[in-house]
Formats: sequence, C-alpha cells, structure tokens
Amino acid sequence: MAAHFGRRLYKGAATTAVAAAAVAALTASQAPGVTVDDQGRQTATGAAPTPDVNADGDGAATGNSPYYTDLPPLNSPDPANPAPTVGTPASRTPAEAGIPATVLDAYRKAEAELRDTRPGCNLPWQLLAAIGKVESGQARGGRVDENGTTLSPILGPVLNGSGFAHISDTDHGAYDGDTTYDRAIGPMQFIPSTWAWAGRDGNGDGKKDPNNVYDAALAAGHYLCRNGWDLSDDGDLRSAILSYNNSQDYLNTVLSWLEYYRKGTHSIPDGTGTLPSGRSDDSTGTHPEPSSPPKATPKPHKPGKSNKPSEEPGKPGG
Repeated sequence: MAAHFGRRLYKGAATTAVAAAAVAALTASQAPGVTVDDQGRQTATGAAPTPDVNADGDGAATGNSPYYTDLPPLNSPDPANPAPTVGTPASRTPAEAGIPATVLDAYRKAEAELRDTRPGCNLPWQLLAAIGKVESGQARGGRVDENGTTLSPILGPVLNGSGFAHISDTDHGAYDGDTTYDRAIGPMQFIPSTWAWAGRDGNGDGKKDPNNVYDAALAAGHYLCRNGWDLSDDGDLRSAILSYNNSQDYLNTVLSWLEYYRKGTHSIPDGTGTLPSGRSDDSTGTHPEPSSPPKATPKPHKPGKSNKPSEEPGKPGG
C-alpha cells in the first residue's frame, strides 16, 4: 500500500458476527464499489488521475482517532427488492437508513464531481455515507446550517499519546483550537496535517473548511481516490478505507454500513438523524464525549423552581 499509515490506536470492541456477515456478503456480491446511478460503472479511460501532492501523508486521514462502532440494524431493506435511493418515505426503510438532507446532498455532489475528475476511481457516495456515519454520526445527525457547516465544531480527542496516537500540533490551533496537540476535526474527522493538503472547497464559497460537510465530503472523496485506486475493486476499496483509519475493525464497520446504504436510503430533515452511541475508545460501557465541556453538577431542587437540564451537546465524531 502506497499510503503510509500512522500509529494504530487502541482497538475497540471485537468485530461482531453481524459485521463479519456483512463483509462476507459484500465480497460474495463482487460489487464492492459499483455506483448506484444511471450511468453504470465508469472505467479508467483517457488520462490517468494525477495523485495528490503529499498523497502518502503522514499517516491515516484521521490519525487513527476513535470512531463509532454501531452496526446497521438487522432489519435492513430487502436486497432482492431495494427501495429507491433517495426520497423513500421513512416508513419504508428503518430509521437508520435515513440520512440528513444536506449531508446526503454533500455526498452525492462529491460523487458527481469525482465521476468527472477521477472517472477511474468509481467512488460511490454510499462509501462517503458509511465513513460519515462511523466518523461523526452523519455530522451529529445533520446538525448543520443551510451552507452545510456544522452548528458547532466536531472535535475528536486530544491526540496526546494517552490511549491515542501522539500527534503534536501542526496547525497552531487554527482548526482544532489546540496549540499543543492535534485533534481530528469536522464531520469526516481529518487531522489538521492531512487537511492541509487534502482539503477542498465543495460548496464554492472560496474556503476549505473541515467543519463544512460539502468541503469535508469532497476532500474525503479525493483522499479515497488517490494512488490510482479503483474503488470498484475489492482490494483497492479495502486499501482506501484502511488508509482512512488503519484498523481491521474500522474496515469491517465501514463495509457493513456501505452494504447497508446500498440497499436503500431516504432523506430526512437536517438535525433529526439517529446518533450512534458505541465508540472504539469506550472500554468501560460509557460513551465519552471528548470535545464536550465538563457537565455542571446539578443544583438541588428547590420548591417552585424548575430543575430541567439544559440541552446536552451532540457527541463528537470519531
């Protein structure tokens, strides 16, 4: 593999039988990267894609940061009679198949652009959706504004070597607000050193913002399409996913969601997506929120006064 992987992170829970079955089904189908559009598979005709500058990077896209380990539900859409890809009423498919409208639009636009600029890559938008689910729960259930920017920054844990990789600050805190160590940022959880060369402007506003789902989705697409990888090839697909986070459990989880989303999805309103709970860095049965501020100690209830808790911030991405 051309990409140079970063240090492995503390591994989470062992891969379940559900994930293994999904991966086996994916391999058996011999269709790990076929796009679900009306143009069919694209081939690498014409000029070969030019690799990105510094495409080998300094490690995985996420710095092997933690990720969500939730798996798709068992009652997935019937693969023999899949529902339409977009616009399916929520009652036709499980709630987990719903993807927030703006987030879904970002994935599909990234696929369309890569179809033109990297035709030999055969990037399916469902792969971006699978990674987005595992990394940030689809931008915390679609908590984005009309331009696709997250309502609050999504930050992974401080990569200080304590249970995680050790990555000293590379961006002077410009993206993650930390001038000592780096943190994965945004809905697709890029570390600053990777975003520095992989970042893209996906919504045409003249900025490359890792907290914008259009920018992050397009950057992820280019990242996965580097090194001449053809994502309709099972080996290249696996190499590309492992370059995002070098973990076999991560690979199996992403492949499970990829297969699930291929069977049918539907658009849901922004902010209404289901948030994952299990995380790869959670070995105690709790679900840490490294980017959230400490919770205040509840005040004793006083007669005549409401003790209603304030809204909790969403969980950060992997």
